[in-house]
Amino acid sequence: MREDAIKKEVGRRSTKQATIMFLLVLWCILFAHTGLATTPESDPNAVSPMTAEKAIQLAEKFGVDVGEVDEEIKELLGLNKAEGVVVFAVIGGSPAELSGIKVKAVIKEVDIFEIRTLVDLGNALEKTMSTPNFTVATYEPMSGVGVTGGLNFHFVRILQD
Repeated sequence: MREDAIKKEVGRRSTKQATIMFLLVLWCILFAHTGLATTPESDPNAVSPMTAEKAIQLAEKFGVDVGEVDEEIKELLGLNKAEGVVVFAVIGGSPAELSGIKVKAVIKEVDIFEIRTLVDLGNALEKTMSTPNFTVATYEPMSGVGVTGGLNFHFVRILQD
């Protein structure tokens, strides 16, 4: 009698699992048929993943020529670790210049986004450049014996047409 009860319970669970599986497959078919399911290749509005090259282009649009901090730059600027994005040049009249960003500054944050790599900077600029204003935090090393650099916050205003 106990065997019959076990077989009945196993059969009931199997039927329930099969029903759930059937509904799941049916839902997937219907979802795909409605065109709501897209892949990045098939979606014309899909954003391509950020690359260092794209990040450099966005930085130039912002008004800076930048590169990742490597060991050589770390030593030159007297930084503790080779991390971040350093400003090599600032374009005159750009939002970066108007906000006071300087050559040799290391960009640490853009709004709420921490910057460790060019890709981080690109992602942050992609999200913030379309807004009317945002902040950029930079570390600016200072030369001189016993003098340390400082963390500066720059208010960036993007003029809209």
